Amino acid sequence: MLKSMLVKDYMVEDHLSFSPDMEVLDAIDRLLEHRLSGAPVVDGSGCLVGYLSEKDCLKVALNATYYEQPGGPVSQFMTRQVKTLDADSSLADAVELFVAEPYRSYPVIDGSRLVGQLTRREALLALKKLA
Repeated sequence: MLKSMLVKDYMVEDHLSFSPDMEVLDAIDRLLEHRLSGAPVVDGSGCLVGYLSEKDCLKVALNATYYEQPGGPVSQFMTRQVKTLDADSSLADAVELFVAEPYRSYPVIDGSRLVGQLTRREALLALKKLA
């Protein structure tokens, strides 16, 4: 049964994302406001170009507060090599990734276009329904 459950059926479609040219300090405010550990970065066509994580933001915050350095665009601080899930992947494969990797969420793509995000919480809620 778990193999037949697809990522696209459990991902969050209406997710927070950033543009590469957004001011990173504004992006940090939005992450904190939405209580998220990170968010995808997409270009004008909706294609995934990076991911801004809490870890990336901690570097920015340290530079801004301790070294008194200004922020800059999200593209300057985001992670460019992003692990993703395909929308048609099985939820079982996604859960195995969550267990094996330290990431709390994965952007979900269809081709190169961002279509959603799957977090550990959504995966856990889906598994709980099977119990």
